[in-house]
Amino acid sequence: MSKKPQRGALAATDRVKLEIAFDKVQLLGPLFGQYDQNLIALEGQLGVYISARGNKVVVEGEADAAARARDVLTGLYQRLLRGEQIDTGDVVGAVAIASDPSLDGLVHAETGLATTAAIRTRRKTIVARSPTQVRYIEALGSSDVIFALGPAGTGKTYLAVAQAVSQLISGSVDRLILSRPAVEAGERLGFLPGDMKEKVDPYLRPLYDALYDMLPAEQVERRLASGEIEIAPLAFMRGRTLAHAFIILDEAQNTTPLQMKMFLTRFGERSRMVICGDPNQVDLPTPGASGLADAVKRLDGIEGISTLRFSSREVVRHPIVGRIVDAYEGPPKDA
Repeated sequence: MSKKPQRGALAATDRVKLEIAFDKVQLLGPLFGQYDQNLIALEGQLGVYISARGNKVVVEGEADAAARARDVLTGLYQRLLRGEQIDTGDVVGAVAIASDPSLDGLVHAETGLATTAAIRTRRKTIVARSPTQVRYIEALGSSDVIFALGPAGTGKTYLAVAQAVSQLISGSVDRLILSRPAVEAGERLGFLPGDMKEKVDPYLRPLYDALYDMLPAEQVERRLASGEIEIAPLAFMRGRTLAHAFIILDEAQNTTPLQMKMFLTRFGERSRMVICGDPNQVDLPTPGASGLADAVKRLDGIEGISTLRFSSREVVRHPIVGRIVDAYEGPPKDA
């Protein structure tokens, strides 16, 4: 049996004690996490000490840190009351959001959490896990065109698909169109075996995966068959007008400026368009010719267009992914 990690108390100087009482004792297990891993994460993030007895939790630490820990615990408990699940990643994200002064207008005054930064789909509710995700979710609900830039694992495509599914379910759009450049920017598919669907499906698999995470499998299949959801390579967008649709372009760093212009000008009435990509992962023969970087520069400041930039510190996969991104983007080490 695994041994429960030990947590040490703080020094006795300059600290406060805050007590929180929770009505539903049965929710404290999920709140604390297996072997108290959520509490351990909260202690590590804020430098506080947390103890529990019965339905009461005591937080000790510097005044600001203790108050923040109390607010995070209260906010996470409210999520459990709503039937949502939480894990250590939610704890880390909640601390980051509550600690970001730029989010003062978006964070709930009592809980310290961005309670409105959530997307509800048929299978789950997705809650923001980083400050930029809070701003991204706000933009997804208000801007016509959104550029989401940053490394893998920051939730760019996942949140865009979640918002697309949410709007399809609510009826605010009639269809979803999800696209990626296939096989580099030139989309050279002819040498691959199989028909066109078999050629392009491997490159579109991440979009399928996100969809199946948001909707029951039978609904995904039915909507794909009816055309309500379309997943296609970028070349298939040429010559179309995409109206009443939520449109997502993933891996947009691998478009040329002409391809990006073609895609952006497909925008039609009552539509929303999200362009996701990592400017540091360009697969083009000439990386400086990326249509993503060109578009962001050209369209800066235009009304109705938002640009969100994620950093490696906001990777919401395993923490090691962020460290790997930093290692590759930094200067090479000497052999």
